Amino acid sequence: MKEKGKRFADCVRRSSWKVRLSAVVMGGGQFLYGRYFKGLLYFLTEIMILTYFILRGGADIAGFFTLGTVKGDAWLGTKGDNSVIMMLMGIFAWIVIGVWIILYIANLKDVWRSQRLEEAGRPQPKFREELSQLLDRKFYVTVLALPVIGVCVFNILPIVFMILIAFTNYGGTVVPPELVDWVGFSNFSKLVTLSQFAPTFFRILGWNLLWAAASTALNYFAGLGLALLLNKDCVKGKAFWRAFPILAYAIPGFITLVAFKFMFSYGGPINQIITSSGGTAIGFLGLDAKWTARLIGLLVNCWISVPSIMLLATGYLSNRDMSLYEAARIDGASPFQQFRKLTLPFMLFSTMPVLLGQFIGNFNNFGIFYFLRGGLYVDGYFLASDTDLLINWLYNLSIDNNYYCIGAAISLVIFLITSVLSLSVYVKSPSYREEDTYQ
Repeated sequence: MKEKGKRFADCVRRSSWKVRLSAVVMGGGQFLYGRYFKGLLYFLTEIMILTYFILRGGADIAGFFTLGTVKGDAWLGTKGDNSVIMMLMGIFAWIVIGVWIILYIANLKDVWRSQRLEEAGRPQPKFREELSQLLDRKFYVTVLALPVIGVCVFNILPIVFMILIAFTNYGGTVVPPELVDWVGFSNFSKLVTLSQFAPTFFRILGWNLLWAAASTALNYFAGLGLALLLNKDCVKGKAFWRAFPILAYAIPGFITLVAFKFMFSYGGPINQIITSSGGTAIGFLGLDAKWTARLIGLLVNCWISVPSIMLLATGYLSNRDMSLYEAARIDGASPFQQFRKLTLPFMLFSTMPVLLGQFIGNFNNFGIFYFLRGGLYVDGYFLASDTDLLINWLYNLSIDNNYYCIGAAISLVIFLITSVLSLSVYVKSPSYREEDTYQ
């Protein structure tokens, strides 16, 4: 960092007045060095951006901080400010500022390069040559330009908007034409202190962590076990037995979930068998079926997810060094010892990124309990049931009940938990620390 600072200070000290002109007027230095077309492009870009900020961008930046000052009134015919639109346009204006800074730096680097070429007595590059480079050596710039702009507008802007909503009071009765205000970390403090949200938040968070760990472990070891079983020479008709899990994987997940919900309902086939045998119908997914419903959710998720793990494990197991197993058998190692000392380390090394992806997917698995028990609210939970995950509670709060700011705060908490846990585990795993172990 210090070296970069020294280099920057040296460039500023050695720069000519032409370079310094480009620091004031983009493209000015290029024009004086005879690079008229490129200088004109930089100059027109700066004029366009300045025009945008004079006509609208400046007001959008101001609106981003105030989120509106005039409240709409239909009776008086007052249009008022739309705080949500003002926030969106303010974010867009900040993105434009970011693009401007990038272009400004590129402009300075380009004109500094022109100065060095002049000092070395070399000719300045022609505009046509630079265009041809965009189709040859710098083709990646040409290809990625539009996708990067699209990502900024259609991905980064909505994500930043969602994050910023968590720091406002947007939701409930505070929706346009009401003015939205910045409230800082108030929504996060409500989640952990307010009696309306805190008990539900901590109960769901504890269950969410247990669910993610248990379902990931169950799916992984079940898929690995199935792959090991089907790799044994004594198993006949391997292609036939592999077809069943693959068919289960090929069926859309929501169809499987709806089918299981019907199977375990009061009028489903399982309860029909129980009642026809003289028993009483069981509410497997009813209001009081806390752990029964959770266990069914684990098993249904296993049914959906195990085939993909099995297919993945089958591919990796084919790359094992079988001479190690032969040596282990000669040394008297049992099958379980071979699995614990050879197979499991190899598989964890190879599949750790996939395993972390499974953990994040299970942590944010909206569909399982939404289709199995969606719409149930249980006593002791605020707008949630005892099987809901944080993502389900977020949906209930924001979509069904307009608690948008609380929902945004929960989504930010989900992101922090999953990212911190995933990065911590991955950085400490052999997949990151010992990349050449199995090479």
